[in-house]
Amino acid sequence: MSDTAQPIDPATTDAPRPWSPPAHIVLVEPEIPNNTGSVARTCVGFGLALHLVHPLGFDIDEKACRRAGLDYWPRVDLTEHADLASYRRAMLAAPGFWLFTARAGRTLFEAPIRSGDHLIFGRESVGLPRELLDAHPDRCVSIPLRPGERSLNLSNAVGIAAAEVVRNMIGSGGLSVDKNGRLVASEGDRVGQ
Repeated sequence: MSDTAQPIDPATTDAPRPWSPPAHIVLVEPEIPNNTGSVARTCVGFGLALHLVHPLGFDIDEKACRRAGLDYWPRVDLTEHADLASYRRAMLAAPGFWLFTARAGRTLFEAPIRSGDHLIFGRESVGLPRELLDAHPDRCVSIPLRPGERSLNLSNAVGIAAAEVVRNMIGSGGLSVDKNGRLVASEGDRVGQ
């Protein structure tokens, strides 16, 4: 710091408060690079962490994935896991998790999702492994659709879930919206902790 520079007082500036992800989006074995790129962009926009569980159906450097994520990729809070077992071992300390499946009777809007929870989505073609869903029936949630409709596109489903998490956090005071319409950590809070 130079002799003339003064420390910034966060209470008197519009500087952002410390940020920790309000939730974690987990994609288990995603197959379509464009979806993953779009999800990455959603995560950056809402300040969410992204976990990719291998094997992936594409190379993360694939052009379609990068194009869908545009210039957001350098800002993605990304963690990669070798496989589902590795993810599960690494995330034992996660505060909570929710398994997204079209077969759940409980909806996203009824689930008590809290700050720091993991929202887990399966492959585009088959969803999450049946044994995982069967092991945690109380953690299965769906996005309600009209009768006869199977599911939403993965990136759309993640967008709906991410917006619901942010809406809940604004309602509970964990996040607020500043005068410019931007998400900020509420005073005295560090989001996600």
